Amino acid sequence: MTNSQDEVIGFLSRPESYGLHGGTVEKIETHCSIVFLAGERAYKLKRMLRYSSLDYTTLARRQAACAVELVLNRRTAPAIYLGVSNICRAPDGKLVFDGPGPVLEPLVAMRRFAQTALFDHLLEHGRLTPALMQALGRAIARLHNGAERTPQFGGSAAMRRVIADNARELARVASALDGADASALTARTAAALEDVAELLDRRRAEGKVRRGHGDLRLANICLWAGVPTPFDAIEFSDEIGCIDVLYDLAFLLMDLLVHGCADLANAALDAYLDVAPETDGLRALPLFLALRAGTRAYALAGSATRQADPAQAARKMALARRHIAAGRSFLAPHWRGLTRINAEMQRKEFESPRSKG
Repeated sequence: MTNSQDEVIGFLSRPESYGLHGGTVEKIETHCSIVFLAGERAYKLKRMLRYSSLDYTTLARRQAACAVELVLNRRTAPAIYLGVSNICRAPDGKLVFDGPGPVLEPLVAMRRFAQTALFDHLLEHGRLTPALMQALGRAIARLHNGAERTPQFGGSAAMRRVIADNARELARVASALDGADASALTARTAAALEDVAELLDRRRAEGKVRRGHGDLRLANICLWAGVPTPFDAIEFSDEIGCIDVLYDLAFLLMDLLVHGCADLANAALDAYLDVAPETDGLRALPLFLALRAGTRAYALAGSATRQADPAQAARKMALARRHIAAGRSFLAPHWRGLTRINAEMQRKEFESPRSKG
């Protein structure tokens, strides 16, 4: 964190800045943001930093990112995303919210919700139900049906880049993950891509690559007013956010499958397909699941290496290894972990010339 944001962070860390007296301000820190929870509001500050996939190093870039984040997330969570607030320097030199002075930092302003409403928390406590997953599947399908088509992204070329990115990042943590497993996952995804490359390019031409969510993990879905609500869509990278719709959905399905919840994954997929039908595209879903598992594996392993608590580090690394194993299983020759994939494969086998002949 650079010192130029320290004054704003100090301001946002004090209850009196929000008119709270005797209250507290909670902070949630991620790689690229800090979320300040104060009263009934949450304010997201984008860190002044640069990664390969994002650049928040200037005020103008952070302002633009906040504006895009607001637009994208209001598609699924309009009641949560309130607007963009600015921290300004008043004429007396003090920092204020949305004052007349120069803008120091933009913030995404949101309504606060309990962390217990997050779907990863609900899963951990046995509160996710098939009905909730059906509602979520339909909501994601509606998002995809109405999303902007982005044929300049996606296709087999995009998946080759994902495979290369996963391979590079997994290699960095291979000693902790078991390099043989990670290497095998990379090899299997590369081979699987060749089997569906033409399909992926055809899907792009047919309009199946759209501006989706980009990070549909359980941790980015909450129960708001009783309704499953995706939030925190990817705003900083068009390549990550503009993807095949089934690759977008695959993050959710993978998350559920890795946690042993095939029933919930099937409920979400079935409901999705009722609103956004797919047939041939389901052949690409095992590859999409494996790629999502690989991406999550290196993120978890990297997080484990930064943990001060040895128990937390061990837990994250074990979960990373589980993702590697799951990714390999998705690409096993006869994997049929999702019933709709099984039905589609059986249909294809029945219709193939060999079966008729």
